[in-house]
Amino acid sequence: MITNQSLIPLILSLIAGLSTVIGAFILFFSKVENKKLITFALSYSAGVMITVSFTDLFISAEKTLSSYNGNIKGVLYSLLFLLIGALMALLIDKFIPEAPKSYNDNTNEKLYRVGFVSMVALMIHNFPEGIATFISGYENTTLGISIALAIALHNIPEGISIAIPIYYSTRSRLKAFKYTLYSGLAEPLGAFLAFIFLRPYINEIILAITFALVAGIMLYISFAELIPTARKYKYHKIYLISIFLGIFTIILSHIYSH
Repeated sequence: MITNQSLIPLILSLIAGLSTVIGAFILFFSKVENKKLITFALSYSAGVMITVSFTDLFISAEKTLSSYNGNIKGVLYSLLFLLIGALMALLIDKFIPEAPKSYNDNTNEKLYRVGFVSMVALMIHNFPEGIATFISGYENTTLGISIALAIALHNIPEGISIAIPIYYSTRSRLKAFKYTLYSGLAEPLGAFLAFIFLRPYINEIILAITFALVAGIMLYISFAELIPTARKYKYHKIYLISIFLGIFTIILSHIYSH
């Protein structure tokens, strides 16, 4: 039975997850291909993902694993799962479907792969975040609101990393919206499953391992996909400024998460 204690964190996780879709709405203001916009979006998203990985996900995983295994083992385990996550992203990249045939030149195919891999990784990212939002909100509503707000701020630019490359590789706003929506819905799905099945079994260790894996996936996306693709357009000032804006966005969002 859903009580107010359960309903509030479920709603919070839905709001946080759907904030990803906001990144897709930028497409409604873009009628033609804008290489400067693509450069900005990809670089900004890289800054966001790199910063989230190091200042949120990896730090959280290392802290938890160290508390159970000691500092040395905690750090080594965190690095191990981060590397496993990067390997998972590499395998996803190898088996990713090709771009649609009508848009299969090298640039568009690369953009499609960036968007698709980003969607898969962010689905994996959002699922445990939904669990974390539910569990924290279930125990403490104020804490749940703070976490949901911080996640929502993270998810908006992360949605851009899916929507922009999917749109410019397929010329379909609908596909960009759907791919971004799929990623966002993983968050309330995680919260709902936590409510139905996982409450007795989810613990700090499982969440820590998941966060380390996701950090590895996001770092792979940033360094192997987002940054190289952004640099191809040769707008170097936009590229650098956008990366730092992404970094600043996540650092400033920490104001609301503590």
